[in-house]
Amino acid sequence: MTVMVALLRGVNVGGTTRVPMADLRRVVVDAGYGAVRTYVNSGNVVLTADGTDTEAVAATLRAACAAAFPVAPDVVVRTRDELHAVLAANPFLDRDDDPTHHHVVFLPGTAPARDPDVEVTPPEDLAVAGREVYLYLPHGIGRSPLAARLARRPGPAGTSRNWRTVTTLARMADEPA
Repeated sequence: MTVMVALLRGVNVGGTTRVPMADLRRVVVDAGYGAVRTYVNSGNVVLTADGTDTEAVAATLRAACAAAFPVAPDVVVRTRDELHAVLAANPFLDRDDDPTHHHVVFLPGTAPARDPDVEVTPPEDLAVAGREVYLYLPHGIGRSPLAARLARRPGPAGTSRNWRTVTTLARMADEPA
């Protein structure tokens, strides 16, 4: 069994459609996955799956959520090992250790991320590594000009998580269910 983390985009944020986490856990179990756990109320799911095909898991969960909820969220899936690689690749941790200043945008698909070609104004910063875009936002994501420009650019939207969420999900993926 492979431990994976599924990240649903746009669930329970900004007053959008509500997806109760108990219902989400039930949908994920009914889709055939095991050891299902959620973290906070924004569509973070730790699960186990046969095989290692994260794209197949994402497609299955997208369809299952579309059938069960009035919203069809995009879903990005990473294996436990991929999530640990994300932790190790953050280029901004030497700037400060405040987890509210660090964010990761997880992009869908298997292709490496491209530079999003958006204006970066210090002290904010952006770096691309693998399929992730790392953001350093010392004034928070809500008031960030960089985050706003990034959200408006064309291309795959992905889903962002703050550093505390990323580290917690990695820890949960390491724990026995």
